[in-house]
Amino acid sequence: MRGLAPYWIDSRSNNFDFPDVGLALDEPDGLLAIGGDLKPQRLLAAYRLGIFPWYNEGQPILWWAPNPRAVLFPQQLKISRSLRKTLRKQSFTVTLNQAFTDVIEACSHPRDYETQPGTWITREMKQAYQQLHEQGYAHSVECWHNEQLVGGLYGVAIGRVFFGESMFTRHSDASKVAFVTLVQQLAHWEFGIIDCQVHSRHLESLGAKTIQREQFTGLLNTFCEQPGPVWQFEPTSNA
Repeated sequence: MRGLAPYWIDSRSNNFDFPDVGLALDEPDGLLAIGGDLKPQRLLAAYRLGIFPWYNEGQPILWWAPNPRAVLFPQQLKISRSLRKTLRKQSFTVTLNQAFTDVIEACSHPRDYETQPGTWITREMKQAYQQLHEQGYAHSVECWHNEQLVGGLYGVAIGRVFFGESMFTRHSDASKVAFVTLVQQLAHWEFGIIDCQVHSRHLESLGAKTIQREQFTGLLNTFCEQPGPVWQFEPTSNA
């Protein structure tokens, strides 16, 4: 493709190619393409290249590949003293792929109804990731307390890379417990990297760091090609 980013993607085309991520804009950071659709083939092609969709209701689909990229190497997970104390209490039960629809619905709710009245997880997005879940690519981790869903997260796995999308919490530390349990399981499965997309202090506190986009795509080339595990584990009381 020639010209300057952002590039236009025709949703009528069955060509699921994307421009080289090195062509993404510096401002806004990582904006690469506009348009297209959220067909499973297009989403998987995007993730494999280090590209993800992120847009608001009423906008065309925006495709991003920011530089630097926030990632977490599973073996470098950090667990704070207070979180370790929460884990030792074993007051939560954590499950995998038991309530995907409920998790993505909870993640779609605005975090702050005054400062963030909308959501980027639109109905179209929820339907698309539900399809990926049914095809075995999108996964949820649920955190339960007294048999109530109080936290969780979801994302996409290709090979031995997990691409985190969103998380929610309704109880102190619930999303962190879900995240820690997932990361420990991914480490056991020998995953190479967890994509956190963009930096946040919350993720940094758990061990996430930023790396250059070129390094990130190199890691994808290595770990996305490795065979993935069978995505199941027994419910755990955050042991």
